[in-house]
Amino acid sequence: MLTKLLRRETCAACRQCCHFDSYDIWDTPVLSEEVRYKAQKLLPDAEFVSKGERSYLFRIPAMDADDRFACPLLDPAVGCMLGTEKPFDCQIWPFCIMELHGRQVITLAPICNAVNALPVGTLLRFLKEELGETIFAYAEKDPDVVRPYDALYPILLWRPQEI
Repeated sequence: MLTKLLRRETCAACRQCCHFDSYDIWDTPVLSEEVRYKAQKLLPDAEFVSKGERSYLFRIPAMDADDRFACPLLDPAVGCMLGTEKPFDCQIWPFCIMELHGRQVITLAPICNAVNALPVGTLLRFLKEELGETIFAYAEKDPDVVRPYDALYPILLWRPQEI
């Protein structure tokens, strides 16, 4: 979804989005029932916890402040084992869908150096013309992907209010 902004090689060389520390562990990808099923087939020993009515998260082992958690679907040699069928959160990252004061917003993860180096106008145009409606539509279908707003994530786009 982001190939108009980033080259696949740039993402593959970084993989920052597939690693979490004790602060951003809340940002692990939300798995739909379908994606959880596919992940379970690939990783029979993986454990999951429910998030909402129809979504799941990987069960994460207890972590100390210095620990890092790598997504179990990350294969260091090839990237995500799910390929193009990865969780929606991963497909749109570093954009995130959050809720602030009862309204959905699309934010930008502050740790993606490649996207954060792009002009804000480029990001806004991309969201308005290419991806924003897709993100809001997916959030409508699966509200479990919407996270509470984190002030470290700059807001790029507000969901249009219905009249």
